[in-house]
Amino acid sequence: MTGERDLRALLSGMRPECNEGRFVFVSVPGAVPGGLTPVVTVTGPEGRTLVVHQEEADRAGLAYDYVAGWITLRVHSALDAVGLTAAVATALAQAGLSCNVVAGFHHDHLFVPHAATDEALRRLRALADQA
Repeated sequence: MTGERDLRALLSGMRPECNEGRFVFVSVPGAVPGGLTPVVTVTGPEGRTLVVHQEEADRAGLAYDYVAGWITLRVHSALDAVGLTAAVATALAQAGLSCNVVAGFHHDHLFVPHAATDEALRRLRALADQA
């Protein structure tokens, strides 16, 4: 099934949904440590970045400084779609909210400051309504 490419359809069909929990970004030098179940893994020259539940990072004694809420955009976006990330990031930036975006095969995932998750959802739903 091909993902959506039309920006208006992407925005109007976002259906942002909050995933339960508090998530943190941690960095490890090698393999994923036991006891961690990352929801995102990115490997770079400096090491491996993991996004994990805060409780898992705490149990493993891993340092972090950003606690996020995780919002999934339920629209099936094509990986080569143009403008969705920019529109979402702009709407949240106008509200003073940071946004870390991860593209999955079917959906885009946003990590926003945990304390502002409800505000981010309101802003995203307003953006969808405007489309």
